[in-house]
Amino acid sequence: MLELKHQALVEEAQRRGHATVAQLRLCFQLLALSSAIDRDCASRLAPHGLSEGRFIVLFLLHGAGGTLPPHELAERAGVTRATISGLLDGLQRDGLLQRRNDAEDGRRLQIVLTARGKRLAGDLFDQHTQWIGGLFNGLDSREQVQLSLLLEKVWRHTDAGQEAGT
Repeated sequence: MLELKHQALVEEAQRRGHATVAQLRLCFQLLALSSAIDRDCASRLAPHGLSEGRFIVLFLLHGAGGTLPPHELAERAGVTRATISGLLDGLQRDGLLQRRNDAEDGRRLQIVLTARGKRLAGDLFDQHTQWIGGLFNGLDSREQVQLSLLLEKVWRHTDAGQEAGT
C-alpha cells in the first residue's frame, strides 16, 4: 500500500533502528490512502471536464441556490480571488455558469449556474457523495466512529491541529 518513496523511508528507518518505524508506516499509509482517493476523485471528475476545484465551485453554487458573488465563492472554497477567477473562466467557457451584474447593485457581480450547470452539479454531487460513502462500506458504524476519533486525535498533533486548539 505504501508508495515507493515512503517504503524507502520506512526501510531506512528500520535499518537505522529508529523506534518510530510503526508510526512512520501509519503516516505513510494515510498519505497513500489520501493520494489514492485524490487520484480516484480526479478520474471520476475528468470525463465531465472538471477538476476538484471546478467541481467545488459548481456544488457551492448549486447549494446556494445557483447564485453567489465571486468573493464569497472564493471564501467558501478556501481559495484566493485570483484562483476563483480562473476556475470561473473555465466553467463559463464550458457553459456551466454565467457572470451577471447584481440586480440591486450593478457594480457587483453575481455568478449564476446555467441550466446545464445545475443539472451537472446535482447529478455529480449525488454520484460523488455515494462514491465517497462507499469507501467506508467495509467499516461498520462503530468502526467508522472509532476511525473518526483516531484521525481527530492524530490531527491534534499536527501544527494546524495545535493552532486550532489554542
